[in-house]
Amino acid sequence: MKVRIAFITLGCKLNYAETSTYERELLKEGFEAVPWSKGADVFLVNTCTVTEHSDKKSRNIIRKLHRQNPEAKIFVTGCYAQLKKTEIEAIEGVTSVFGATEKSRIVPTILAMVNNQSIDDIQSPTFFPAYSSGERTRSFLKVQDGCDYKCHYCTVPYARGESRNIPISSIIPQAEAIAAEGIKEIVLTGVNTGDFGKSTGETFFDLIKALNDVEGIERYRISSIEPNLLTEEMIDWITSGSKFLPHYHIPLQSGCDTILKEMGRRYDTAAFARKIQYIREKTEVPGGPKVFFGIDVIVGFPGETDELFMETYNFLKDTVRPAFIHIFPYSRRSGTPAAIRKDQVQDCVKTKRVQMLESICAELHQEFIDANKGVAEKVLFESTDRKGMMEGYTGNYIRVSRPYDPEMIGKIVDITI
Repeated sequence: MKVRIAFITLGCKLNYAETSTYERELLKEGFEAVPWSKGADVFLVNTCTVTEHSDKKSRNIIRKLHRQNPEAKIFVTGCYAQLKKTEIEAIEGVTSVFGATEKSRIVPTILAMVNNQSIDDIQSPTFFPAYSSGERTRSFLKVQDGCDYKCHYCTVPYARGESRNIPISSIIPQAEAIAAEGIKEIVLTGVNTGDFGKSTGETFFDLIKALNDVEGIERYRISSIEPNLLTEEMIDWITSGSKFLPHYHIPLQSGCDTILKEMGRRYDTAAFARKIQYIREKTEVPGGPKVFFGIDVIVGFPGETDELFMETYNFLKDTVRPAFIHIFPYSRRSGTPAAIRKDQVQDCVKTKRVQMLESICAELHQEFIDANKGVAEKVLFESTDRKGMMEGYTGNYIRVSRPYDPEMIGKIVDITI
C-alpha cells in the first residue's frame, strides 16, 4: 500500500516551487499525494515567517494536523522552521524540522524514516534547486535564494541565509524540463531575484538572456526585483523583443525618503520614480498595452507619522500610479533593528492607513484596466473551469475571462481587451 502524503505550503511562490519539487520527487518514489484535510500518513509543512501572523498560522496548522491524525509523521521546513526550530520541535506531533540549508535532506530523510533506514549519511548542499509543476500554463522556477540586504524590518535574510545560486548551466536544463511538460510560461522567483550571480560570478542579466533562448517557453515574468537591481541595460533588452513581459513587480516599501533611509533601503523616491518613468518610456507605444507595475508598500513602520505616511500616499497616487499596490502593515519581528524602536505605530493607525491605500489601489487598478481597453493582446488561458468560464492573463497581467473551452487550455490566444 502506498504511503499517503499531504503537502501544506504557506507564504511565497518560492515556497510553492520548493514544495512542488518535494512532491515531484516523492511521487517518483511511490508516495500518493492526498489533500491534507483527508488525512495522511505523512505531512510536509512549508512555513512562512514574514509576519507574526505567519508564525501563528504555521503553529496552528501543525497542531491541527496532529489532532487530525496523531499517528502521522509531521515534517516542517521553511523560513519559520529556520528561525524557530526549537520552538517547532516542541510542538506535539512534529517528527523533524529542516532549516534553510537542510532542504536537500528532506526527501531522503522522509524516505529513510518511512522505511526505517539510517539517515546519518545524507548530504546537504546549500542551494536547493526547485520549480513548480502540475499546472498546464506556467511554472515558478527558483533561480536564487537568500538575501544580503538586511533591511531593518525583515527577518528573511536570517531565515533564508546569504544570497546564493546555482550556475546558469544548471538552471537551463530545468527550464528545458519545464518546456518538455508543455508549459509555455515561466516565472523567475527567488528571495532577492535580481541579486542572482553572487555564488557563480554571473549576473541576472546573463541569466535572463540565456533563458530567452530556451525553446518551447514563450513567456517569462520576473516575480519581484529590487529597483536598484533593475538596470536600464536590462530594461532596454527586455523591451527590444525578448520573451520577458511588460509586468514588473518592484518593492517600494515607502514613498517617503525619511522612512526609506530608516528602513535601510538602497534608493530614494527620486531614483524609484526615474526607474518607473524609464520603463514606461521604453515600453509603451500609442495604442499598445500599458506596463503593469505591482508595488510593495509597508505602512506603519516605526516613526511613520501621519505626515510621513501622506508622503507615501501622494507619491503613489500622483507620481508612480501603479496598476496594483501590495499593502503590508508593519509587523514587529524579533531580532531586527526596527523591533526595538520606541516609536512603534498603533495597530489602529496601521489599519486606517491600509484602508487608505486599498482605496487608491482600487482606483488605480481600474484606471489601468480602462487604459488597456481596445488594445490587442495575447492571453495564456488556464485549465480551471469556473462555472463554465475559463481565465487567463495578458502579457501585462490583466485577467481575462471567456467561455470554457478545453482546446484553449495552455494556448496563447490573440484577443482585444
